[in-house]
Amino acid sequence: MKIKPLADRVVIKMTEAEETTKSGIILTGNAKEKPQIAEIVEVGPGGNVDGNEVVMTLKVGQKVLASKYAGTEVKIDGVEYTILRQSDILAVVE
Repeated sequence: MKIKPLADRVVIKMTEAEETTKSGIILTGNAKEKPQIAEIVEVGPGGNVDGNEVVMTLKVGQKVLASKYAGTEVKIDGVEYTILRQSDILAVVE
């Protein structure tokens, strides 16, 4: 099954949380922070949203930094995705 976002929405897949710190300490499941870096899987067409013209500047495959609590999480074919607005993307990671 494939997700095709509408208007100014993007579909992202979060990266895996690190299991150890830089100093080598292994983290338990509760101590891990929710990852914020994700990869863009699909991008909507943009267009007129709430009376404003929205041009999509993001592209499939880019790594981005997303707002921590933004979007809607969905699980399709056993894979977790988040659907959010382009404006909820904080930065592109290069």
